[in-house]
Amino acid sequence: MKIVIVGGVAGGMSAAARARRLSEDAEILVLERDAYVSFANCGLPYHVGDEIADRNSLLLQTPASLRAALDLDVRTGHEVVAIDRAARTVTARSAHGVETFAYDALVLAPGAAAVRPPVEGLDLPGVHTLRTLPDADALRALVADGARRAVVLGAGYIGLEAAEALRVRGLDVDLVDLAPHVLPVIDDELASLLDAELAAHGVRTHVGVAAQRVTRTPGAETSLEVTLSDGTVLPTDLVVLSVGVAPDSRLARDAGLELGVNGAIVVDAQQRTSDPHVWAVGDATTVRHAVTGTVAPVPLAGPANRQGRRAADAIFGRLTSSTEARPVLGTAVVRVFGLTAASTGANHRTLERAGVEHHTVHVHPGHHAGYFPGAEQLHLLVHVGADGRLLGAQAVGREGVDKRIDVLATALAAGMTADDLAELELAYAPPYGSAKDAVNMAGFVAQNVLDGTLRLWYPRDLDQVRATALVLDVRSRGEFARGHLPGALNVPHTELRERLDEVRAVAAGRPVRVHCASGFRSYLAHRVLDQAGFDSANLSGGMLTLQAAVPGLELATAEIEEA
Repeated sequence: MKIVIVGGVAGGMSAAARARRLSEDAEILVLERDAYVSFANCGLPYHVGDEIADRNSLLLQTPASLRAALDLDVRTGHEVVAIDRAARTVTARSAHGVETFAYDALVLAPGAAAVRPPVEGLDLPGVHTLRTLPDADALRALVADGARRAVVLGAGYIGLEAAEALRVRGLDVDLVDLAPHVLPVIDDELASLLDAELAAHGVRTHVGVAAQRVTRTPGAETSLEVTLSDGTVLPTDLVVLSVGVAPDSRLARDAGLELGVNGAIVVDAQQRTSDPHVWAVGDATTVRHAVTGTVAPVPLAGPANRQGRRAADAIFGRLTSSTEARPVLGTAVVRVFGLTAASTGANHRTLERAGVEHHTVHVHPGHHAGYFPGAEQLHLLVHVGADGRLLGAQAVGREGVDKRIDVLATALAAGMTADDLAELELAYAPPYGSAKDAVNMAGFVAQNVLDGTLRLWYPRDLDQVRATALVLDVRSRGEFARGHLPGALNVPHTELRERLDEVRAVAAGRPVRVHCASGFRSYLAHRVLDQAGFDSANLSGGMLTLQAAVPGLELATAEIEEA
């Protein structure tokens, strides 16, 4: 069998390696248009930031090593320019001329290309992307040559990593995104924590605005200026373009293969395209989202690797129903200086757009037992459906984030519910976690919401709450004095039972909306109020969530001593 694979890196090389492990007799040819067929593209920002100082450590395999280990014929610098589906051949162009190669099975792994929005000046020297080793080389060279300022367009995963890398190298960095906050994939109340971390490390963020043009600085040969839609002008020595990627499906389109959303190649559960002899994998293909059922490309390395393996299995007829493609969750993680942010499944905006009824719970526990030194606060948000099924989760913190999101991604893939989260048996010792892990706590809160034990109100309800309800702050007198919502009544939760008549008199028939710092003390108060006949609800995640969701929230102070 002759197998031709167009494109290397994650999906293509995974398909090639798996195909060889399944057949020693197959002729396997990999055609890669760039100079590198197998490199750690996720490590590029860390090479720019000099955490990965040795460039060669990013080169996972070479044509020579792949020939020696797997007997693969890997040809770099070969760009496939045409597919003849009737003849089952591909035509490639290289420095040696134009060649035609026959195939019995063809695997397309062209990846994705950086989106280039209609912004004047993106073709100027000094404007770069960060997707290949030469991209990283160019940025490192600019830093070495004395670049002192950088503008990063796009505050997604790559944009955040690029901003951090350049700031670590000593550059002044401006980070720009059209979305209302950085890392748009996560919800507002967690994104603001990343904003604060970026600001603490000297990265200036500009959100809700777009770049309008990039121009040369008058009188300066190498300096640039980026003009934003709000009129701000950012002087810079380099620009990193990271506003997103789009499937590089031109070859498939020209060959008449079926394309879907955003021009991505449509594949079935075995990665097969609309041509029975052609498979496709990686960033250029469509996948189905596990929560919403939407079909779109998801450019992540993990799914690309699994798709390559699955395509090879399909070519050799080894797939069964248990190994066919599962919907994706979009699980991802990113470091932002001292913080880690991670998510899996759907966020609030996605669920709203899809019309999926859901509840959101916020918890803020320590990443391990509070009495063990070094406990760091973990901010965890979980979405569950009306039936209790887990729909999505996000976390931000300095420690323990990846562990919890991996557990929740596994739970989501397994179709688990809030009851299942509450009952999960997770490893516990004081240096690693708590007897009631953050995941269990989220499950407990969700259970209470679903069975009516707990009614929640959210930051988005603040204006209505202020207009129609009594805000009851059950924190200590000292906490209240240091900052509280104007007009709130302070009754520490330990005094509530004795002061119910006072609360009833001040409420004067209005609903009572209670809160504390993180949501636990106010939950205790909510239960007391509920059983005393009040119309009460508890602020999800407490003031920690409220202040994160409403940056700049004005609080009143008072001259009250700690009781």
